[in-house]
Amino acid sequence: MDALIWMTGNVGGEVEYRHVRDDLGFASFRLACTPRMRKAGDWVDAETTWIGVTCSRSLAEHVKSSLGKGDPVVVVGRLRTTRWTDQQGITQERMIIEASAVGHDLSRGTSVFRKAIRPVVEEVSVSDLVAATEAQADEEEAAAEGSAA
Repeated sequence: MDALIWMTGNVGGEVEYRHVRDDLGFASFRLACTPRMRKAGDWVDAETTWIGVTCSRSLAEHVKSSLGKGDPVVVVGRLRTTRWTDQQGITQERMIIEASAVGHDLSRGTSVFRKAIRPVVEEVSVSDLVAATEAQADEEEAAAEGSAA
């Protein structure tokens, strides 16, 4: 079962983006969540919780183009734990969110949405493909006969 989660906070640094191939890119950033609380009649910041956020494909491109350090955001995704062994041989782990949606937190400001333009892919029927191939073959045959003469 997946642990789905949503969190609000601020982008803690610049978005890092890696382009792997034409249709695949990855973006990541750290999300800073700092609760406010009253202490002795004054509002103060409690300790900041940091969590990594990763995303892929078109979401990664849109995050790269839309978010900057300090932006207030809402992140929705799957909660994951990543583990690795450091240079001293100690196993480390960190919680991350594999984001399925990321957006500006509109309770803290305004934003302007621009719909992404996706390339149009023409559908070609088999009969159209066969006809185009036959026409090309006829043209090549006519050109070969004309150059032989």
